[in-house]
Amino acid sequence: MQRVRMSSEQAPVHKLGDSQMKLSPKFKLAMIQSSLLSRSSEIELSLQDEPLIPGLPDDVALNCLLRLPVQSHAACRTVCKRWHLLLGNKEQFFTHRKELGLKDPWLFVFAFHKCTGKIQWRVLDLTHFSWHTIPAMPCKDKVCPRGFRCASIRLDGTLFVCGGMVSDVDCPLDLVLKYEMHKNRWTVMNQMIAARSFFASEVIDGRIYVAGGKSADLFELNSAEVLDPVNGNWNRISSMGTNMASYDAAVLDGKLLVTEGWLWPFFVSPRGQAYDPRTDRWENMALGLREGWTGSSVVVYGSLFVVSELERMKLKVYDVDTDSWETIEGPPLPEQICKPFAVNACDCKIYVVGRNLRVAVGHIYKLKQKGTCEQKWSFSVTWHVVDPPNSFSDLTPSSSQVLFA
Repeated sequence: MQRVRMSSEQAPVHKLGDSQMKLSPKFKLAMIQSSLLSRSSEIELSLQDEPLIPGLPDDVALNCLLRLPVQSHAACRTVCKRWHLLLGNKEQFFTHRKELGLKDPWLFVFAFHKCTGKIQWRVLDLTHFSWHTIPAMPCKDKVCPRGFRCASIRLDGTLFVCGGMVSDVDCPLDLVLKYEMHKNRWTVMNQMIAARSFFASEVIDGRIYVAGGKSADLFELNSAEVLDPVNGNWNRISSMGTNMASYDAAVLDGKLLVTEGWLWPFFVSPRGQAYDPRTDRWENMALGLREGWTGSSVVVYGSLFVVSELERMKLKVYDVDTDSWETIEGPPLPEQICKPFAVNACDCKIYVVGRNLRVAVGHIYKLKQKGTCEQKWSFSVTWHVVDPPNSFSDLTPSSSQVLFA
């Protein structure tokens, strides 16, 4: 098992940019209208005769500079005025990257301080393994971090935070916030139709689906709705077949899977529902699928994996044909990763964030099983650990999302 060590001295937490928002008592944002961008454009035009990199055409030089790791920008801004303008404006920098089709994965971790409960976002650059901060999420009241649900549209670099619960009065929220990576700012979206906490939330074909959860009177909901991020409107969809709060959710074969999860001791079998947006219909989840869903899930290679919290924290995969779960080859989750977990995946890698924001990176390998006529696959995993800065020692993860920038 390979370890990547990062102490607070070796890996400072960098700021992605300054906040461009002002919080009002009703979760609204007042955007600061600045003339800095227009002045920067005028200055940049006046410097067009000065090359970005001597001896290279500007388009080639720009292509090189847009690959600089963010943590090096402060030093690189001192090279010349044009580098200062390019690297000093994060919105411009990430917009240029998006226009050129450059994309690198970043892991956004929604965390809270274990003593004060204060919520915050920490961001891990998965290419250079450096930590960064983003503007604070506009949330005035003291909230229960685990009541929120997060979803992302990765290629657009947008993150959505929905619902939640005010912890002092156990009151669910209909709040919807959007963070845009290339603008490095939060905006308030249209509210959900129903206030809810501890619900299911996933993205299918660029639309955000939410279902179930707890209502204002803390009863479980069966309602569901969908957000079109383009026009910002929420619409009702068919209600679930039962009222339930969600422990975990995933999208498999275009269907939204919602499970309430196991409760210890195992007196009652967990419930599960599956939603097909093509028919707008819910059905009961397959027995083996819901019975074996004993941890946090991700989808890799089109297969559903679970980081199990019961079987020595081994990784297992669901077999649709047999409606059963199989433990995959390889070591269990590294023992340094302590519960609670926040799990996400990108391409063939799984990211498991544990207490203190220590991250285990699992590389999933896909192999064709020998001696089988049909196309049957087996999987194995290797892990390495990314140690966090010491300043994260009091942080606990609640959710994580991968965005491209």
